[in-house]
Amino acid sequence: MTLPIEITPLPYREDPLGYFAALRDRPGAVLLDSGRPKAPGGRYDILSCDPLALLEVDAAGCVQGDPALAGLSPFAAQQALLDRLDGEAPDSRLPFLGGLIGYWSYDLGQRLEPVAGQARQAVTLPASRVGLYDWALIQDHDCRQSWLVGSASRRRQVLEWLDAPAPPAAGFRLTAPFAAELSRDDYLARFATVQDYIRAGDCYQINLAQRFSAPFEGDLWAAYRRLRDATPTPFAGYLAWDDKAILSLSPERFLLCREGRVETRPIKGTRPRGATPEEDRRLARELAESLKDRAENVMITDLLRNDLGRVCRPGSVRVPQLCGLESYANVHHLVSVIVGELAAGQRPMDLLAAAFPGGSITGAPKVRAMQIIDELEPSRRSAYCGSLGYVDVRGRMDTSIAIRSVVADGGALHLWGGGGLVADSRGEEEYTETLDKIRHLMRALMAASPDSLWNKKPDYLIHQGIDIQ
Repeated sequence: MTLPIEITPLPYREDPLGYFAALRDRPGAVLLDSGRPKAPGGRYDILSCDPLALLEVDAAGCVQGDPALAGLSPFAAQQALLDRLDGEAPDSRLPFLGGLIGYWSYDLGQRLEPVAGQARQAVTLPASRVGLYDWALIQDHDCRQSWLVGSASRRRQVLEWLDAPAPPAAGFRLTAPFAAELSRDDYLARFATVQDYIRAGDCYQINLAQRFSAPFEGDLWAAYRRLRDATPTPFAGYLAWDDKAILSLSPERFLLCREGRVETRPIKGTRPRGATPEEDRRLARELAESLKDRAENVMITDLLRNDLGRVCRPGSVRVPQLCGLESYANVHHLVSVIVGELAAGQRPMDLLAAAFPGGSITGAPKVRAMQIIDELEPSRRSAYCGSLGYVDVRGRMDTSIAIRSVVADGGALHLWGGGGLVADSRGEEEYTETLDKIRHLMRALMAASPDSLWNKKPDYLIHQGIDIQ
């Protein structure tokens, strides 16, 4: 497939939701959202729809959607699909001129490593779903410019879609409160088992998560808008099809690749924002000075140095930022930065396969941590802790870690909270941290629901004294 790319300026919009509202009901519609105007750190929005082809990977790791690619491994099939785009791409600083956009679930990692897969599949999304897109609408918030990238025929088509009235916004509501899959006691029992594994030398750190679910009615686009208002983040995303969707409000970059230069930014260490400036500064200082949180971050930084070293030029992997403090709308985080340069013959998809799933949401060592997660978490994680992003035809890539993410499946919303456990972790504190990370998401979704739901606050929220109103 030839790629006759043209780049056309469009009116700049500080908020990309207006553009995407006109496209969101089209086949394969996808929004990679930098959270502007509110979220710091994000630069580009990427919007598209109507891909040339779609590939899905089922729970068994089999590729669906193109018989010619069915016998390949998931990442090999996706690379082969990307290779079908050819032609001379123009010289441009824009991040995406055509290529793959989609998601890779945490569960896909079980097809790459020796993990038993004993946790039940409570959510039926494919293990991966990517489209091959030959056009995109891109917004650069640093330069305050918008661009339509694609062929002349695509440009005419997209402009017609954008000129048409956007589908009317429908309502959204939960029809019951969020229910926890694990009770507090269940979580603490699993926490104790993790501590046993750490003392036995199986692992140094385990990322243990718990799932919450609630039934809903209405328009998931309205739900995403509520979530985005509550917690603007630089690596957000929205994908919806049939009765399924991913609504991601992630603050964490997984892998960035530009001209062979690689960057990953693992988050480890969290505190909530304070109610007053004084409390906020105290919590930020407490996190920055926490030996436990710094140790947790350093372990994962070392793991990711190893993952990048599998495909990067020897000696090129380094850590320009270790345990830097970054503040978001609802939490403070410790963030490290690891960089490297791809070795000759390696491509971004090789990097993704080498590092997937991200070490910040597994633990260390990675494979044993994944095996213990599979043993202790009752249900598979689906898209949570997987990745959303793009791989460009020129060899550029940017992906997130899908934390702070809501998955819709057949009339139910699923939301996870997790955290890294190390030898000096404390069970009650870790349990509370899982709720701290997602309380604002629950609050945003509950706010669209009938008043009667507020009188049915679940026991796990009552126990923690958490006010989600």
